[in-house]
Amino acid sequence: MTMIGSLRRRSATAGAVALTALLCACAAPQARTGPGLAARPPAPVEVAILAFNDFHGNLEPPRQSVAVPDGTGGTAQVPAGGAAWLASALDALRARHPHSLTVAAGDLISASPLASSLFLDEPAIEVLSRLGLDYAAVGNHEFDRGTRELLRMQAGGCEKFTVREPCQLERFAGARFRYLAASTLTGGGAPLFPASAIRTFGSGAGQVKVGVIGLTLRGTPMLVNPDGIAGVTFADEADTINGEVPRLKAEGADAIVVLIHQGGKQAGASDPNGCSGFAGEIEPILSRLGAGVDLVVSGHTHADYICEMPTADPARRVLLTSAGLYGKELTEITLSIDPVAHRVVARSARNLIVQSQPFTSAKGPVAFSPLVPAYAPRADIAAYVERYVDASKAYANRPVGKLSGPADRGEAPAGSTGGPLAHLIADSQLAATRSAGAQMAFMNPYGVRAALVPATDGTVTFGDIYLAQPFGNALVTSTLTGAEIKAALEQGFDAIGPEQVLAPSAGLVYRYDRRQPVGSRIAMIALNGQPLDPAANYRVTMNGFLALGGDGFTMFKAGRDQVTGPTDLEALEALFRSKALVEVPRDARTLDAAG
Repeated sequence: MTMIGSLRRRSATAGAVALTALLCACAAPQARTGPGLAARPPAPVEVAILAFNDFHGNLEPPRQSVAVPDGTGGTAQVPAGGAAWLASALDALRARHPHSLTVAAGDLISASPLASSLFLDEPAIEVLSRLGLDYAAVGNHEFDRGTRELLRMQAGGCEKFTVREPCQLERFAGARFRYLAASTLTGGGAPLFPASAIRTFGSGAGQVKVGVIGLTLRGTPMLVNPDGIAGVTFADEADTINGEVPRLKAEGADAIVVLIHQGGKQAGASDPNGCSGFAGEIEPILSRLGAGVDLVVSGHTHADYICEMPTADPARRVLLTSAGLYGKELTEITLSIDPVAHRVVARSARNLIVQSQPFTSAKGPVAFSPLVPAYAPRADIAAYVERYVDASKAYANRPVGKLSGPADRGEAPAGSTGGPLAHLIADSQLAATRSAGAQMAFMNPYGVRAALVPATDGTVTFGDIYLAQPFGNALVTSTLTGAEIKAALEQGFDAIGPEQVLAPSAGLVYRYDRRQPVGSRIAMIALNGQPLDPAANYRVTMNGFLALGGDGFTMFKAGRDQVTGPTDLEALEALFRSKALVEVPRDARTLDAAG
C-alpha cells in the first residue's frame, strides 16, 4: 500500500458532503416499458446509516451537554443524552428513511453509571437491543470484565465470570444485535465474533447490499487487564479491512461500511459537524485503505466530527464520522447506491444532538435550547430504565460527605489534565496508602469520567463519586526511582496516543515543555519543594490500570515491592468520611512552560 501522509486536506464541514448528495442523488423517473420504449435503469437506492459510539451504559441522561454554534460567532450548551431520548431520536430518523441500518462503533458498556454497572451492564445491552441496534464494533471497554463475560453479553445466560452476580433482576437474554470483530483473533486465528455482515435493501432490479465490517483498536492490550484477554490478539486494522473488502464484494456488497473503535479529534473546534484541524490515530489507518470502503464510523476519542479523509488512492476519499459519547449525539448518514453500477454515487452525514433534560453542571445551569430539536423520552425505554435506576438507589443515594463546590475534570481544552477532580482523586489515593509508605500518587486524567457536582448543601452521594470513577480499580503502591518517575511522566507527552498530563497528589509539582524533543519534555519535578533525585527510591501509588501500564504508561510496570490496597472508589469515599468538608484543590501542580 502507498502511504500518503502528505495528503492532509480536510472537509471543513459536512456541508460539502451534503451538497454532493443533493447534486448526485436525485431519483430517476420510474422505468417505463411498452412498444417502442426502452426500460430505464432503476433509480439509486438511498440507505440511511444511523450511528453512535461510546455509549458506556448511560441509561439516564448523563448530566452533560454538547456545544453547538449559536449563530452569532459563539457557542451554546445543549443538555443531551439518555436512552429513552436516544430511542425517540432514532424512531424519528427511521420514519424518514424507508431503508436504514443502526450501527455503533464500540464501548457500549463498562465505565458505566451505577444503574447499569451494578448489574454488569445487562440493562445497557437490553436497552440497545430495544433501540433496534443492528451491528456494533467491539471497543476496548467491552473487554474490561474479560473475554468470557463479553461472550456472555452476546449469547446471554447467567453464568458467573465476575465478582458481581449476574441476572439480579431478570434472566439475561443477551444482545439481539450482532457484535463484529474482524481484527480480534482467538488462539486459532479466527475472529472472536463474525468479521462482517451483509444487509440487503430493496427488491428486484432495485436491490442493493450493504456490507459492514467491525474492528477493535489494535492498542486494546494497553487499555485492559491482560488477564482478561489471555489468548486473544488484535491484528492490524488497515490490513484486516483491506482483506475483508474483497470477500464482501464477492458476496455482492454494493457499499461497505467500517465500524472501528478508533478515532481522532478536531483542534479546539465546537462544531459537531466540523473537521477543523482534525488529527488522531485513525489517520494512518485510513491512509492505507484500498478501494471499496465508502464510510468509516469511528469512536474511542469521545469526539464529534464529520470528515472526508484521504485513503491509499489519491483520487478516492472516505467519509469519516463520530458522534461524541454517552448517546448525546446521533449521526445520520445517507448513502445513495446505484444498483446497476453497484457503487455509492452520493453520500452525506450530519451529527444530531439528542436534546434531553436540563441539569446543573459544574459551571452552572444548562437549559433547553431552541437551537436544536427536543425529543420526548420513549415511554417503554424510560420505564425499563427506571426499574434499574430504582434498584440502584440504595447504593446511589447514600451520602458520603460534603464538598466545598463543584470539581470539574478538565473540560476542553484542558481535558488531558483531569482538572481539580483528578487532583482530588490523587490526594485520596495518597491518603489511603500512607500505611504502604506512599509519598505521592498519580491519577490518569481519562480515568475521570464525570465532574463531581455536590447538592446545594454540599452533599456528595455514592452515586456521584461512582459516576466520576466507575472502574473499581485496586490501588497499587510500588517503588520507583526518580528517573523512572520522570520517564513515566514523559510517556504522557510521547506523541503515542492522546496526550495525558498525569495528575499528581498534593506536594508534587512538575513542569512540562512541549517545545522540547520527545523524552525531554519534563523540565522539573519537585516533591515537597525539593527536586526529585533521579537515583533515589520513592513509594508511588496509582490505580491498578496504570500499574499494569495502561494508557501507555508502561514505565509504571517497572515498580517493585508492590502492595495492593483498597479500591480507588473506597479511597475517595474514605477521604470524604475523614473530613467534615473536603476542599476542591486549587493549587497548581502541573505547569506548562509555554504558559
